[in-house]
Amino acid sequence: MAREPREGGGGRGRERERERDRDGGDELIDKLVTINRVAKVVKGGRRFAFAALVVVGDQKGRVGYGAGKAREVPEAIRKATERAKKTMIRVPMKEGRTLHHDITGNYGAGNVVIRAAPAGTGIIAGGPLRAVFETLGIGDVVAKSLGSRNPHNMVKATFAALSSVTSPRAVANRRGKRVADLYGTAKKEVSAEVEDV
Repeated sequence: MAREPREGGGGRGRERERERDRDGGDELIDKLVTINRVAKVVKGGRRFAFAALVVVGDQKGRVGYGAGKAREVPEAIRKATERAKKTMIRVPMKEGRTLHHDITGNYGAGNVVIRAAPAGTGIIAGGPLRAVFETLGIGDVVAKSLGSRNPHNMVKATFAALSSVTSPRAVANRRGKRVADLYGTAKKEVSAEVEDV
């Protein structure tokens, strides 16, 4: 006899991990962030439906999220995974392990602060945020959710923050300079101030 999910949060906080091969051979990992069961009362009783939130990433700087609804759990997860693959974004990373700079993100009542961390820190973040960072491939990061605890708002706020990350190379290209010039000018100004004193 199949067991039904519990009432209320029905599996919230539970994570599931699967590996898949895409057409290009990229290995994608998807994590189930939350699954919610809702009931519609009809003449014959109650009809149940499920809503799933999934995060997908290649652990090399690409990540996406998606939500899916269906009468059965596997179908809801499949829909969410397909949507997540279509909305993937690329996030520039420093040394392949952390972010280039600290960022904040907002979505509705969701508010997250994400900070770059030194090597060996690990992922210090709550459930939905941790799922995003693990699928993204970031190894050292500190994150805190200051607003809504709703997993959907937390994930969307995290993606709003991650989409605003810029790398030194992108800034240099935008200004028409070399990356060395960005760092070199700051050192020259500091040394000039020291000489003046």
